[in-house]
Amino acid sequence: MPIEFVYNTSFKLINEAKVSSWLKLVVDSESFVLGELVYAFFNDEDLRLLNKKHLNHDFYTDVLSFNSSENKTINGNIAISIDRVKDNALKYNSNFEEEILRVMVHGLLHFMGFNDNTKESTAFMTQTEDDKIKMFHVEQ
Repeated sequence: MPIEFVYNTSFKLINEAKVSSWLKLVVDSESFVLGELVYAFFNDEDLRLLNKKHLNHDFYTDVLSFNSSENKTINGNIAISIDRVKDNALKYNSNFEEEILRVMVHGLLHFMGFNDNTKESTAFMTQTEDDKIKMFHVEQ
């Protein structure tokens, strides 16, 4: 399976097969090829330590993307804080399920060249996330 899920918390995805199919659909929809992709789920503190170790950022974050993609083949590791996702769902008046999909696709979009380092690029990325999340809810 080109997508692997690693659980470092009590959290577990309800339907790994559906999530995997959706992520592959997202990759295909942007004309990329899925290589090897790992999603690892952590608590806040463990993700903060990863952030500090690898990026020298000593703060909490919802998602870290470690991209090893080449050309149009997507490869990499995406680390997600379940604690941040829960907090973000409350903060943005969303639900946990939508928010977990958002951070999962957010990390993946970074591998495909999307950025969120300006106001304009952040708005475009958020719209793209919304469009990709809609794809999850369509029967596959």
